[in-house]
This record gives sequence, C-alpha cells and structure tokens, in this order.
Amino acid sequence: MDQLSSVRSRTGEVTFSPEEIRRRKSSLVPSEAELPDPSKRTRCYVHALLEEQQNAGNYTPSQEGKIAERKVDKLGDPNGAATPVAAEEGPQPRHSRLLTKKQLSEMAYGIRELSKKLAHIQVKVNVRNVFVLVKAHDESLVKNARELTEWLLKKDPGYIIFVENTLENNALFDAKDLIKKDPSAQKRLRYWDNELCKRRPQTFDIILSLGGDGTVLYASWLFQRVVPPVLSFAMGSLGFLTKFDYEGFPETVSKAFSKGIVVSLRLRFEGTVMRSQTRDSGRPRDMVEELIGEESEDHRTHRPDGTHNILNEVVIDRGPNATMSTLEVFGDNEHFTTVQADGICIATPTGSTAYNLAAGGSLCHPDNPVILVTAICAHTLSFRPIILPDTVVLRIGVPYDARTTSWASFDGRERVELNPGDYVTISASRYPFPSVLPLERKNEDWIDSISRTLNWNSRQRQKSFKEWKH
Repeated sequence: MDQLSSVRSRTGEVTFSPEEIRRRKSSLVPSEAELPDPSKRTRCYVHALLEEQQNAGNYTPSQEGKIAERKVDKLGDPNGAATPVAAEEGPQPRHSRLLTKKQLSEMAYGIRELSKKLAHIQVKVNVRNVFVLVKAHDESLVKNARELTEWLLKKDPGYIIFVENTLENNALFDAKDLIKKDPSAQKRLRYWDNELCKRRPQTFDIILSLGGDGTVLYASWLFQRVVPPVLSFAMGSLGFLTKFDYEGFPETVSKAFSKGIVVSLRLRFEGTVMRSQTRDSGRPRDMVEELIGEESEDHRTHRPDGTHNILNEVVIDRGPNATMSTLEVFGDNEHFTTVQADGICIATPTGSTAYNLAAGGSLCHPDNPVILVTAICAHTLSFRPIILPDTVVLRIGVPYDARTTSWASFDGRERVELNPGDYVTISASRYPFPSVLPLERKNEDWIDSISRTLNWNSRQRQKSFKEWKH
C-alpha cells in the first residue's frame, strides 16, 4: 500500500494513515528574514541531544546517571574546547507552522521524551563561556552582577565571562577596576549584545540570570532559537521561574559546574504574524473561507511578517480601542469559534501562572504538553477556558468585517497591530527552554512555587470533632 501502512493481528487489521494536516500555501511561504540554523553545530548539549534523539535515537544515560559519551571535535571552538557534534541534518522546515501533523507530533513527542530523561539525570557541563544576564538599569542588580563576575574571574582562569555591552562603561560595574585587580580579565571579560545572541547562541555554555521572572523571559526573548541552560537566581517579587537564592551563589554555581545540573525543558510556542495581502477580486473577503474553505490553498492571501518564540503567552487584545475585539479562532483545519472579548490569551504551561491565571485560566504543571486558551473578559457567560494538545496549530485572526483592529504581543514584547484580515499562527516550538532545577528539590519545585507565591489552597484547617463522653 503506497499511502497506507497496515498492521495485522489475530483479532483483525489496524490501518494507519500518514495524516498530513493541510497547510495553506501562504503559511508555507518562508519568512523574509531567515537566519542560518544555529543548531547545525552547537555547544549547547541540550539541543545536540534533541538532534541525536530525533535523527539517530542514540541518547542513552549511563548507569552513573551521566550523559553517555558522544563524539566530539575541536573545530567548533577556536580555543580548542571540545564541542558536541550535532547529527547531520537534511533539509528541514525552519518553522513549526510548516510541519505536517505527523512531523509536529513526532517533534513534540521527541522533546517530551528527552525532557523526561533529563529530569532524572545529573548532567556534567563542561563550562567555559558564562553568560551573565541582569537588568542593566537596576543599580542594585548591577552591583550583584559585578560581585558575581569578579567571583567567576577568580574562581577559574579558564572561564570567559560575557556581560551586557551597556555595562562596559557603567560606573557601578566598573570594568576597569576588575581588569586592574586581575589583568587576565582584559581578555576574559567580554560583552554581548542582541545581535551576538541572535547570530551565535552556541557561543555560551550556561546563562546565570540575576533578577525575577521577567529577567528569565528576557533570556527567552534574547535567544529565539537555541537557548543555553538557564540557572536563575531569585531577586524579584515572585519566583515561578527563578529557582535559586542569590545569597548562596558561590556554593550553587560551584556545585553546578563541578557536580552537574538537572534540566527541565519548558515548552515554548512559535507565533508568526500573517498579513493579509491586497487582492483585486472585487468581492467581499471572508477569513473562514480563506483559511479553511475553497480558497485555503491560495498563497496570495497572506504573507508572514515576523516569527517569535515565546515562553509565557501570546496575547491578542483590543489595545487602545474603546470597543471589544472580534476574533476568529481556528485549530488545524477547523473553525473553532468566534470570540468577542477584550482579547484572548494563548499560554504555555509555564505561562499558566501569569496572564492566563489573571484571566481565569487553569493552573497547569509545566511538564504538561498542552496549549491553554483563555478569553479575556469575554462578552458571554458560556466561554470557558480550554486546554488543547501541543500538536494543534492555532490561528487567531481579525475578521474582515471587524469594527476595529486588534493588537498582538509575544511575552509582553514585540507588540504589533493586526488589521482586519491579519492573523497569528501559534504552534509548539522546535526550540524548548532549558531551565536548571535545584538538585535537592527538583520534583516538588512547582508545587512549592504556587504554594509560596499564590498561597494555593491555603485556609485554616477544620477542627476535629471532640469525643463525646457518656
């Protein structure tokens, strides 16, 4: 059978069809600003393992709980550091919205399986290039970044420390004084900018984040594709994503670098803005007809206009408009519903405790492979939050007859206006976010977070009955 595969058993026959969800031709148009795929050769062991699992299936933890030895060479690093060799890839789609249903399912399954394995092993990282992330406008945090950088420079002469380029001439950070105290810092203290993060994410072995959850989201925004493992120190007001106390950073960093780390792969979404293109058909246009009807194969209806990988949520709302938004919601090849509300929040499991929670959505453990859809102030009594599998490709659009435009934001950034006819495609990203967990409390960490920050299910305990005596 050329199109179907069959499995026969004693009880009957099961036939599998390689279902390939129909992709609109306009969705298959590549984005204009395509970047070279940085995962071809990377020092990030997480993404090297993802490629190995996907292409060769040869990921095996050893009995000691360490990563099995892999081939390395010294071509990837000009300084001669050993570099994991990613499996050679054939031509592959650059965006998850371009994948077939089968490919999307296999990708999501591969990431989930690797995440399960990583959660139960301790990975020894060969650290050389350390990325220090801090909000440069916060004076107290700049002092902490200075303290951490100075400690790292003294800790090991082999460490190369990258800090934000705005700190080079920052009086509080005082890079000149660091160089004066340790002349080797002249070569070992380096500076990163947005372009370096975009073009060469494989440069860095680990990220040390100082701040709150917003700083971790900033790391996700900086590294839109390959993300080095993120070890985050809690210095903010909440702490769902920040796992370590800064006060004990020497012990934490020393243990992480010498004994290894446990990594949790957080699901990210890929959101692509699709712009409606002008047509001279002479008749009214209909979004439902264009996306799933007879015109769904016409590549001239829309074009991509920017893709973003997000860790928390994609929000489409009414923006500064005085009236509510009207939005069409599509899942795969089906029109789900029309939403009339202030907006709609499409959240990852990690983002379930953020805007999704405020909008009345469900709390969701970050290991769940799901997409959370929650309306924001829906003008109906019957709209309930819905949870979808991570293999669904969502499209949220502004219908052509909408009264107003809408606005889309990605993790609270890159806010763009959506005109009538525009839509946003949302799907599971090929690039998860590796978050470092505390070794001693890795399993109960999320429950501890919602109990500590949200006082989840906190109430006075009911008194027991007093025993009645005759």
